Amino acid sequence: MERLVQAATAARENAYAPYSGFAVGAAILDEQGGLHIGCNVENAAYPLGQCAEATAIGAMIASGGHAIAAIAVAGPPGTRCTPCGGCRQKIREFAGADVPVFICADGVVVAEYSFGDLLPESFGPETMG
Repeated sequence: MERLVQAATAARENAYAPYSGFAVGAAILDEQGGLHIGCNVENAAYPLGQCAEATAIGAMIASGGHAIAAIAVAGPPGTRCTPCGGCRQKIREFAGADVPVFICADGVVVAEYSFGDLLPESFGPETMG
């Protein structure tokens, strides 16, 4: 968990958020123990920006990872920044209900959830048959 929190917090420092000023970092631990990071990247042509979680998922896939074993999301100081609805569905593609989600700010965990708590009764790959 500590490694994930540190990585998400560091990734947040590289966020490109000139429009919202809401910098977010994310770190994913994959099924092989690989660590993948991402930050949000805004775009003047909304909604073409990319969330930190989506960036980290792309990094995981590009590196050969296939499943999320744990994820940390780091928001601005003093916040409790959970993944948005769209990112919850993106995470669901690669994570089961028991995957831990660590929400951090100021370099510490401020909340911990199982992914199933964040997206109950979800629509996932197995739904497609």
